[in-house]
Amino acid sequence: MKLSTLALAAAVTAGVALPATARTTVVNQAITEAEVVAAQQAWCKALVDISTTGATQGQAAAKALAERVIDAAYGYQMGAVLFKPTLTEVPQTFRTTRQGALAYFVGGDSAFPKDTGFALKGWTKCESTNAAIFITGDSATSMGNVNITGKDGRVTTVDKTWSYVKDDAGKLRIVVHHSSLPFKAN
Repeated sequence: MKLSTLALAAAVTAGVALPATARTTVVNQAITEAEVVAAQQAWCKALVDISTTGATQGQAAAKALAERVIDAAYGYQMGAVLFKPTLTEVPQTFRTTRQGALAYFVGGDSAFPKDTGFALKGWTKCESTNAAIFITGDSATSMGNVNITGKDGRVTTVDKTWSYVKDDAGKLRIVVHHSSLPFKAN
């Protein structure tokens, strides 16, 4: 006998004895600040690793690494990810699919002809600084800046918002990724 979560909760609340097959293991899916910061650091490291791989081993190797990074960090296997990269434009501003994210990071996809590979721009360093992190149980949102250093030493700052949830295995997944260049007044 398999009970739905709602039926199980109702039975427990009513004090009904449950058959052995209805026992459930409850896993705490709460997100911690340390997990959010670790995910941001991992994202920054992955960006530099993809860039370095592209420069030393070529686009195909960078693409293979980017595929692994996307599969490990983002929630595309859970559904659409709300990804708005920094340097995209209509009609391909939003990248709700894995294919769109991969094209943005490493280019080479004829379905996304304007993508030249953001992660292939020669990045040598990446640091995330949070303005704030908002955590509520099994979801978290962070907002702040990411400073990315190019091979020429020039630092590019982007405004970044990430939202995370945990998958069924308890792994943090990016489900919202909004990135933009800071506003500059005239």
